[in-house]
Amino acid sequence: MTSIDTLSTGRTGARDRDPARRLSLQPVTLAAALAWAGAAALLRFVPDLTFQPLVTETASLWLAVAAVFAVLGLGGARLGRAGRWTAERGPWVLVLGLLAGLWAWITAKTGILPQPFFPTPQAMTEVFLYDWVKILDSAGHSVWLLSKGFFFGAIAGFVIGIAMGWSKTVSYWGLPLLRYIGPLPATAWLPLAFFIFPTSGSASVFLIAFSTAFPVAVLTWSGVAAVNRDYYEIARTLGASPWFLVTRVAIPAALPHVFVGLFMGLSTSFAVLVVAEMLGVEAGLGWYLQWAQGWAAYANMYAALLVMAAICSGLITLTFRIRDRVLVWQKGVVRW
Repeated sequence: MTSIDTLSTGRTGARDRDPARRLSLQPVTLAAALAWAGAAALLRFVPDLTFQPLVTETASLWLAVAAVFAVLGLGGARLGRAGRWTAERGPWVLVLGLLAGLWAWITAKTGILPQPFFPTPQAMTEVFLYDWVKILDSAGHSVWLLSKGFFFGAIAGFVIGIAMGWSKTVSYWGLPLLRYIGPLPATAWLPLAFFIFPTSGSASVFLIAFSTAFPVAVLTWSGVAAVNRDYYEIARTLGASPWFLVTRVAIPAALPHVFVGLFMGLSTSFAVLVVAEMLGVEAGLGWYLQWAQGWAAYANMYAALLVMAAICSGLITLTFRIRDRVLVWQKGVVRW
């Protein structure tokens, strides 16, 4: 009994004497914290070539990021989900910290990348600090416009795809139109859309819906057409009606293809959204980009691009989350 206790105590003591194991340290995360702290020191104490606003504030923000990751790196796995998140993304955080320091060095400190075409970190902080209301309002208009166009385009493409996949007659008459009109870029319809529709907003909704409907229709049609015919025969043997075959057999079997079409449609519709807002809408991120370009406010342009990237990535992530909930049996098959 004593020997067993001694062995157990010895093993536990060996584990306790290992500080990395006792604290569950994450060396990469700690290195990332040092990188962000170094970038903050570079930004704060190395003089700028020209006057830059909010130097202290930007350096303090980066130092706060370093402090957060230092805590996460020391806590490690004991912090639960946060610890697992940093363990997985620690290398990225490290690289971003190094890039932040490089960004400050080649813009504000040495001028290798000339201003105002390549704004400094301090200039970007100034944009988000003082112009966040306009950016947030523009983002809200863009999301609302995209939601309307994507909704109508997804519904139209889904209905067209189901009809073409189920009915040979609809497929016969609809396939030539889908092949020759669908691949046309939605931006090619800009002059006609702004002439036909009464407002620029409704024209933009049409263009976004058009760019969404084509990939959704093609993928839905392919999914319905690829359903095993034995499923229909078994359902008919059990007395299933045509409506049952469509709603309970064809559509569920085609859903994996439908979600791929939604993913493609969302990507293309976002590109059309930016172009439409640049040309005819009086609000939105595309309009904000056009406004910033007119005033040569390049920092505002980069800020709008960052917000666009965040929104587009977030919406695509949301689409995949919905896909994983609906298609539980295919969770993780398609990753984002």
